[in-house]
Amino acid sequence: MSGETFTFTVDGVEIEAFPGQTIIQACDAAGVYIPRLCYHPDLEPAGHCRVCTCKIDGRRSSACTMPASRGMVVESNTAELNADRRTVIEMLFVEGNHFCPYCEKSGDCELQALAYRLGLAAPELPYQWPHRELDASHPDIFIDRNRCVLCSRCIRASRTEDGKTVFGFERRGIHMRLNIDAKALDETNIAAADKAVHVCPVGCIVIKRTGYRTPYGSRRFDQAPIGSDIEVKRAHHPAKEGR
Repeated sequence: MSGETFTFTVDGVEIEAFPGQTIIQACDAAGVYIPRLCYHPDLEPAGHCRVCTCKIDGRRSSACTMPASRGMVVESNTAELNADRRTVIEMLFVEGNHFCPYCEKSGDCELQALAYRLGLAAPELPYQWPHRELDASHPDIFIDRNRCVLCSRCIRASRTEDGKTVFGFERRGIHMRLNIDAKALDETNIAAADKAVHVCPVGCIVIKRTGYRTPYGSRRFDQAPIGSDIEVKRAHHPAKEGR
């Protein structure tokens, strides 16, 4: 990145940013965590999940797509916004089939970790219990659409990082689902080494024979809350309180 830096504030904390950075990129570099689900630092932002929605100069926008600008005032960690985030996460739980107690991604699932961080102990909305297929035809990978949160990470990674078109969306609204470019996963050109396989935030796309290699209790979010890897940066590069 080049160009003169500038500052803006997030919840009263002064953040230094470079021209071209989004709000979430500048905050990540400064050690200020904004909850997110569809965003991944290696992929172009899409703004699908709306979990990173903040109030920016009084108006709501996704922090992953909004460019940072000099002097902007951002609100993120407020009771109102966190309540909205809990509702989004709750809807993702009840609109899918998430079997957390025995899911092989438990403790390494970003949806589950966000629920814990945002204080969502159990959904209150009625479960939809949709019928969704599992495709285990591939020798190294399986897809469990029960756990898909339609974040589009795999779609973006397959196209921009892997140079393939394995994944896409079909249908709309509550009937939208993750699709593949063949009748079954073993008929696609996906490989276990593909970026698309490794960016899934939940237990939807899983590499076979690796699910329980790291035992429960020793996984990423068993050790520290989601976002801790970002927040630790503030200890080394303290942000300034806004004036």
